[in-house]
Amino acid sequence: MNAAKPIVSGHARTRTPSRRTALRTALASLGTLSLAGCDKLSNNEGFVNVLKSAERLSHGAHRIVAGRKAMAQEFSQADVAAHFKGNGTLVPADPEYHVAMQNGFKDWALEVGGLVDKPLSFSLAELRAMPSRTQITRHDCVEGWSSIGKWKGVQLAHLLQMAQPKPNAKFVVFRCADSMDGPPVGGRDSRYYESVDLDDAYHVQTLIAYDLNDKPLPVNNGAPLRVRIERQLGYKHAKYVTKIELVESFADIRDGKGGYWEDNGYEWYAGI
Repeated sequence: MNAAKPIVSGHARTRTPSRRTALRTALASLGTLSLAGCDKLSNNEGFVNVLKSAERLSHGAHRIVAGRKAMAQEFSQADVAAHFKGNGTLVPADPEYHVAMQNGFKDWALEVGGLVDKPLSFSLAELRAMPSRTQITRHDCVEGWSSIGKWKGVQLAHLLQMAQPKPNAKFVVFRCADSMDGPPVGGRDSRYYESVDLDDAYHVQTLIAYDLNDKPLPVNNGAPLRVRIERQLGYKHAKYVTKIELVESFADIRDGKGGYWEDNGYEWYAGI
């Protein structure tokens, strides 16, 4: 998305810095750092501090200027990148994932549970048979690169309406198949997870995507299912999704921050 629009406060007219501007400033200050992966960035205190500052600016700008229903920019077919870059985990090391991959994900199931009246489970075939949405949007990575892709999938709102969230449900957590730190040690689970509030969960552009550029989602890009949260940075777009869980808080989930990278210092709200 473009930089935040001017905000009028009292008699003064000022321009709120965009999250992208802040992130580019951070990247420029880290010129000696290789951008091979987000894990290197998460260990840099200066970069994490800039993320925190940009998060506060972005969250406030989204709520005050555009509102939570504002649409991310959509593009034309001519804008679609010939190759959509994979990033982070490219092939999960988990044995269960490799079995599913070798089977063409025929037995893959997406669970919807937690604080819902009707816990559900869907096969890929069932998801593909549901009403779908196709959108061409830009993916903005925290590392500073962007790529435009054509995504197709089922709107998360459709799945939530079927599952009927309970009144105390406040957040949607995405559970994934890729362990980030190897097999569990001492019972600690390192599988990737992310979350959003219900505003983003019900947003028209929030998808459980199964196609990229008119083909089944490649493994490098999160096959067989990934989330598209189009108004937030790439680390919010969880890949290899196995479960959608409705919760009231993050207090009992890992370090209580709402996501794998959030537990490692990133901010929970990653609006752009």
